[in-house]
Formats: sequence, C-alpha cells, structure tokens
Amino acid sequence: MAVKIFGVTVNSHADIAQIKEGETLLTINSNEIVDVLDYRFYQVNRKLVLEIKDKTGCVREVEINKGEYEEIGLEFETYLMDKQHSCRNKCIFCFIDQLPKGMRESLYFKDDDSRLSFLFGNYITLTNITEHEIERIIKMHISPINISVHTTNPELRCKMMNNRFAGDALKYLKRFSDAGITLNCQIVSCPGINDGEELLRTMTDLEALGVSMTAIVPVGLTRFRDGLYPLVPYNRETAAETLDIIEKFGDKCRQKYGRRIFFAGDEFYILAQRKIPEPEFYEDFSALEDGVGMIAYLTDDVRYVLEEYETDCEPNHTVTIACGEGVYPFMKNIMEMINEKFPNIKINTKAIKNNFFGGGINVSGLVTGGDLIAQLRGSNLGDRLIIPSSMLRFENDLFLDDVSVDDVEKELKIPLYAVNNNGQQLVEAVINVKG
Repeated sequence: MAVKIFGVTVNSHADIAQIKEGETLLTINSNEIVDVLDYRFYQVNRKLVLEIKDKTGCVREVEINKGEYEEIGLEFETYLMDKQHSCRNKCIFCFIDQLPKGMRESLYFKDDDSRLSFLFGNYITLTNITEHEIERIIKMHISPINISVHTTNPELRCKMMNNRFAGDALKYLKRFSDAGITLNCQIVSCPGINDGEELLRTMTDLEALGVSMTAIVPVGLTRFRDGLYPLVPYNRETAAETLDIIEKFGDKCRQKYGRRIFFAGDEFYILAQRKIPEPEFYEDFSALEDGVGMIAYLTDDVRYVLEEYETDCEPNHTVTIACGEGVYPFMKNIMEMINEKFPNIKINTKAIKNNFFGGGINVSGLVTGGDLIAQLRGSNLGDRLIIPSSMLRFENDLFLDDVSVDDVEKELKIPLYAVNNNGQQLVEAVINVKG
C-alpha cells in the first residue's frame, strides 16, 4: 500500500525536503503507510526517514528532523487518506434502512470504520475489521474504541445484524480489553429481542470485560418500514421495565466500582414518563453524544449560567425556540428558568411533530426543515427562531430533508439561530437577539 501526496504545505519540513505534489509516500521509518492512523502515529518521532516514490517510479529516502508531534506538512486527497469503510451488516433496527427514497446520497451511507471510532467517536460493529487493523489498534494503543455491541449472545447478534460473522466478532472485545484499550459500548434495545434477560446477560458480560461506559438507547422506528423486520416500539410499560433493569445494574456497578458504567438514553425516561435524574447521576457525562444525560446537562448548565449572568440592560423582545416533541416539556422548563431572570423577554416554546419520518420519532435531531416551516408558518415568532444545532448537518446549513437554513428564514421571515447543547450558547441566543 502507498498514499499519493496531493499537496505540500509551503515552508513545511516536507517542502524544505523537496517532496513534491503527485509523489507517493511509501513508508515512515520503515513502517508502511496505509492511511491517516499510520501517518499520524509514525510522524510523531523527531527523526524520520521517509520513502518517497516520484512520478517516474524511482524511490528515494528523505530524512527529516523535527520537533516531537510537529507536522511533516504533507497533504492528502481525503482526511482518511483512502475511502471510508462501509457497513456490511443489515441490522433489523438500522435507521438508514428506514429512510424514504429521494434524500441526499450521503445520508444512505453506512459507515463502519475503526479509524472514525478513534478520530470522531463513531461506533463500529467489529464485523468489518481486519486482523491487520486489530493488531494495529493494539500496537498503537488506539483508545478509546467505540463499539456497537447490541448483544453478547453470539446467535442473537447474528440474527439482529443479519451477518453470520457478527457473533464471532465479539472475541475482539476481549482482545482489546486484555490489551488495555478503553471500550465504550452502545446497545440499541429492541422490545422482545435484546432487552429483558438478554439485556441483563449483555451488561453482565460487558461488566466482566471491564468496559468503561455503555449507553443503552431505545430503537427508533419511522413510518418507512415496509418489508423490514417487524419490530415494535417501546411504550410506557416496556420502557419502564427496561429502565428498571438498567438502573438496578448501574447501581450495582456503582457499589462495586464507584462508577455506574451503564446508562439509559434520555428517551427511555421520556417514554417511561419518569423524572430525568440529577446531573450527579451521569458522573462525567461520557455518553452525551448518545443522548444520555443531555437534558440534565443542559438544564444544569443553564442554571449555572443564569446564576453568574450579568447585563447592563433589561432585554425586551420575543424569541421562539423549536424542538422535538420528546424534549418539549424539559425545554419549556428551561425557558421558564430564563424567564424568571429576564421577565421582559417573551419566549415561545414550540414542539415540532415529526410528520416527515412519522412512527415514534420525536427527537429534536430528526426534525426536518419542511416540518419546521409547515408548523410555524403564520405564527408570531418574534425576533429570532432558535433551534438545536442537531437538526442540521455538520456544516450547519441543511436539514435532513435538504431544506436549507436560508429556505426556513425566507419562508418564516425570521432569522434562524442554531445552538449546541450548551447553556451559555442557549442563554445568549435568547437574551442577545442583536448580538
């Protein structure tokens, strides 16, 4: 394997060493370079010997002396330096399989890439990993690794993932654990499939492996499930039963290890109509990206910001905040906290029903621009419309249905402001509409 060089940073070590665009990087200190992980790991050293192949096929050695962790200065076509690895499974609960036709192509791509697990926190199933990658993770001590486990029952895992190798792949968990790799795990819990006794078995097995954290989230089902496995959604009773199992097991772990380790997603509390635990329950909030503790974190963060907040003027304007139906009662409570300190601000809190995906989808991150426009058109929204940034793709410009921020602003005739799950940002967005 080798990696083509697409550019060289001006005045960098590579530039001074006369490495050229279009040449190929073969090795660093005799280590073959396949992708970004190899490159980042082996370029750390102070003294480097690079094997470079020029456009004519001639190979030369280039010596570079630099500061530890200092960049060489090579640029590549993609961040990963090769193609992203796609998923080979067809999980019975896969959300991508429940998308309607006609959406942008990138939404249908299923990634299952160990490099993205380390670099960006993506979850992998271990069914798409090679022995070379396993050994490299252990050698480089790449940690943490985020793994979609779902169940530790090998036969059930094969069934749930529609992959006859899915059960055998569980052996890698122990290899990583034995090598001291930190393991963060995720379980998508499906009623009657991998909850109940199966969930208890999985948590027991993961506890024995010494995993760092496991997030358990309820399956999300859209209205686009024709021809797919006949799953049923959680209701108040089944969500409460699953929540009891998770919390009881977490209590046991806290007594044994001083850490809860196993956490239920916020949606379980919403479905079970249970009170969200206090912030201390979530310890270091290690599973926020999985929707675990987001409500408690934001509520506590806003409370702290309001206690410290000082302003020379008394804001007097109107704003609207839109969110998914599930989080609406909690967001309304947060807005009331802000109103207590700034009573002259009128805050409209709007729950957006997810007509686009239908089913039981009620989270803010899956609200579409079309539903936002349809349900807010004609309303007195005031001076600014605030939404969670999770409604938008990474670039903060498009909703899932390809409606743009500009489209929403034009249709609703109001500036749109996207905020992260951050108390300071949210309070500032409500208070400083002219900021």
